[in-house]
Amino acid sequence: MARRGAAALALALALLAVALAGAAAQGAAVEDPDYYVQEIWSREPYYARLEPEPFSPPLPAGPGEEERKLRASEPRAPKKATKPKKAPKREKLAPETPPPGCPPLGLETLKITDFQLHASTSKRYGLGAHRGRLNIQAGINENDFYDGAWCAGRNDLHQWIEVDARRLTKFTGVITQGRNSLWLSDWVTSYKVMVSNDSHTWVTVKNGSGDMIFEGNSEKEIPVLNELPVPMVARYIRINPRSWFDNGSICMRMEILGCPLPDPNNYYHRRNEMTTTDDLDFKHHSYKEMRQLMKVVNEMCSNITRIYNIGKSHQGLKLYAVEISDHPGEHEVGEPEFHYIAGAHGNEVLGRELMLLLMQFLCQEYLARNSRIVRLVEETRIHIIPSLNPDGYEKAYEGGSELGGWSLGRWTHDGIDINNNFPDLNTLLWGAEDRQNIPRKVPNHYIAIPEWFLSENATVAVETRAVIAWMEKIPFVLGGNLQGGELVVAYPYDMARSTWQMQEHTPTPDDHVFRWLAYAYASTHRLMTDARRRVCHTEDFQKEDGTVNGASWHTVAGSLNDFSYLHTNCFELSIYVGCDKYPHESELPEEWENNRESLIVFMEQVHRGIKGLVRDLHGKGIPNAVISVEGVNHDIRTASDGDYWRLLNPGEYMVTAKAEGFTSSTKNCIVGYDMGATQCDFTLSKTNLARIREIMEKFGKQPVSLPARRLKLRGRKRRQRG
Repeated sequence: MARRGAAALALALALLAVALAGAAAQGAAVEDPDYYVQEIWSREPYYARLEPEPFSPPLPAGPGEEERKLRASEPRAPKKATKPKKAPKREKLAPETPPPGCPPLGLETLKITDFQLHASTSKRYGLGAHRGRLNIQAGINENDFYDGAWCAGRNDLHQWIEVDARRLTKFTGVITQGRNSLWLSDWVTSYKVMVSNDSHTWVTVKNGSGDMIFEGNSEKEIPVLNELPVPMVARYIRINPRSWFDNGSICMRMEILGCPLPDPNNYYHRRNEMTTTDDLDFKHHSYKEMRQLMKVVNEMCSNITRIYNIGKSHQGLKLYAVEISDHPGEHEVGEPEFHYIAGAHGNEVLGRELMLLLMQFLCQEYLARNSRIVRLVEETRIHIIPSLNPDGYEKAYEGGSELGGWSLGRWTHDGIDINNNFPDLNTLLWGAEDRQNIPRKVPNHYIAIPEWFLSENATVAVETRAVIAWMEKIPFVLGGNLQGGELVVAYPYDMARSTWQMQEHTPTPDDHVFRWLAYAYASTHRLMTDARRRVCHTEDFQKEDGTVNGASWHTVAGSLNDFSYLHTNCFELSIYVGCDKYPHESELPEEWENNRESLIVFMEQVHRGIKGLVRDLHGKGIPNAVISVEGVNHDIRTASDGDYWRLLNPGEYMVTAKAEGFTSSTKNCIVGYDMGATQCDFTLSKTNLARIREIMEKFGKQPVSLPARRLKLRGRKRRQRG
């Protein structure tokens, strides 16, 4: 513990030194062509702003008591999230300014349970108060169980929805949205806010001497923030719609901003409190701040880290990666390569911040000589890309954690969804299988990218091309791409095999391995396999213990997972790390605790199965040799040094290694339950034909092609007869 504390202190001092150096320079430093640049990054805490004295409604003295009038300042205009617009120049981007006041209570993150939400009436169960959460999404059919908002049973001025904070809370603001629906347009255009200490006697927020009317939404998706003129201290808060869209109904989604007041006697709060002992930088980082943090980690752990970029975004931002290994910058023979990718959707920010926290954690624990982390770093080459879509992230970052809505910043600058922008190799494979061309004419692995996809006119993001080149260069064995908005691990195939099927279970030949990998993450996550937890939006993944086959959830062509499996050796899974895509930074410590163990356990799975070297009789590694497992219709290939890794579940397998010009070799390989891949090496001898060719080439002669020789003799005989 002493070593760990010293490492944490050293990292904190390094961060402070960098900040002080940047402040002394006062921005005079010239930006380096790469990431090495001194930058100032700081954020004003939520409580730094001077606020008016909060008002606390009294407990009722008896029935019929008149509400006390509040002295309040004039209300501020509501703040609306702007629609996606042209990204500003990067050098002028300032760090995000958080919404003034308190953080969200947690309607979107599900910290507020369904039992804490109540309403006057509702149209039906699927439109009950429990569905009135910011950014909640409706099901495809908008059915009775999973619809996209709270909707009142009647359209009149007596409707309300309320939140029970279960403790005294300083309420500072309300954020509202309309109903999430493909078919209907429902939203509230104005409302009142009331607070109470007992849910019976209510005090209405005033504007001078009259009730204050807050401006609501003008469409259904863009969130609108209204700050209370004076913070209100109470246990309950109620929203009373006063007007709504002319052709619609009273429907809304919302989030409440509030600071829970200290209450050591509140058992409910103590039971649900989450803390972390890790001394990490829990905040949202802009692109420049991310780059600076990477630099600090690199300087602290220079012997095990390397920073590089795999290309640039559409706007010219570098796509940075951090390598963590005991020999950074080189592939060690026999050591597997692993990667995490986050931020393919720019607005799914939690994965990005988890990656930045992970690299800090690995550095600290390695310096503290944590045996588990030391072993992982020394036996694995780890690559982390925290932000694959920095252009999209900057848009989401500008909007902030609560006002970006569900999709601001999701796509690249040129409007492409990176996660589904890869070539569709599934159709090529399945078409060849239907024609019975596998494996004679079309291999069951390393399927070539179609020519049209490689052309400059193809609708392919520059970020996608960068990832493809990166994955072709490095022999990855296992990878995870972190996404948001759900809490589940999805494994391939992501594309349904049957045409026109929106949902269809479509397993790979390695389905059992993928299930193992998915469960390894989900089972060690604090919430994914908790049967008591509420579903994020519409899907209940508990029947498969927090995992799902991608195609059985929703079919997608050209996904990263399917491409990785069919074009490279890498087994790739999508890890959805939280219901809230862009949680408030006060939630980051808890989200880190939810995912920390899972992130480490998943990396350790790269050491499952078999590994080895394929060499010739002289001991030289044979690149591009094919490794086949009996009963599994999917092969992998050796890397440039002849080393390979094949992920397999515990069991006994007949494994064959073959290469062009060599005789094949088959071995019986046993995979145990203990961590660590089974060593299974192969030595191949050259075929007789290969030896003859080698000898003749050595002496400057070409081997005789017998079919060509026969054709030449036949032609000579015809000429003689003619």
